[in-house]
Amino acid sequence: MTEVRTERDDSLATLLGGRRGALDASLPPAAFVVGWLLASNSILIGAAAAVGVGLVIGILRLVRGGKLGAVLISVAGVCAAALLALYTGRAQDFFLIQLLMNIASALAWAASIVLRWPLLGVVVGFALGQKTSWRRDPALLRAYGLASWIWVFVQYTLRVAVYATLWWAGEVVALGVARVALSWPLIAVTIAISAWVLRATLPADHPGLRHPRIAGQDPEVRRQENESEETERPAP
Repeated sequence: MTEVRTERDDSLATLLGGRRGALDASLPPAAFVVGWLLASNSILIGAAAAVGVGLVIGILRLVRGGKLGAVLISVAGVCAAALLALYTGRAQDFFLIQLLMNIASALAWAASIVLRWPLLGVVVGFALGQKTSWRRDPALLRAYGLASWIWVFVQYTLRVAVYATLWWAGEVVALGVARVALSWPLIAVTIAISAWVLRATLPADHPGLRHPRIAGQDPEVRRQENESEETERPAP
């Protein structure tokens, strides 16, 4: 029983870590706030600082072997936030796109649970090379659904509440602090609670996230398929 539970936790933490990406994404907003403050509330200087830091991070990601498409999207997001703040003339609007993205994420995750395609299961299943086989395991489907609600409320809804309140009040510095505090630290908490929910929800004899227990399938056939998937999956 101990081995099964350890596998569940390690799988979720490893697959959904993303600490470096979350930290990198926090640096341009921090640069915007610092530039804005040092230049006597100049949105132009703050925007230039954010875009400059975003470009440096993008180059470093490419050097580390990151995908060009992901880097371009990240840099484009920083540029869009900077242009929006420059267009409206309100520094807090640099964070408006992030607020809207979290609203969209909360709605998407909630809808996925209602439609019985919980996004946590989609992400983990894709990472494990399972395609949609996890959906044929009623216990896994239920566990992923319950754990996905953690992402809806603990991560996205919390962010929306904090960002919206600070954005409405025009608290630029507080927005920058919240943007950093609600990145990797919040993700780590969300992953930990999700792992606990999965552990508490799955039956004690369940083989774990990597081994969907499909009704009517012979255990030996399932074991061979899992071993085949492990062999074919490229090393990270």
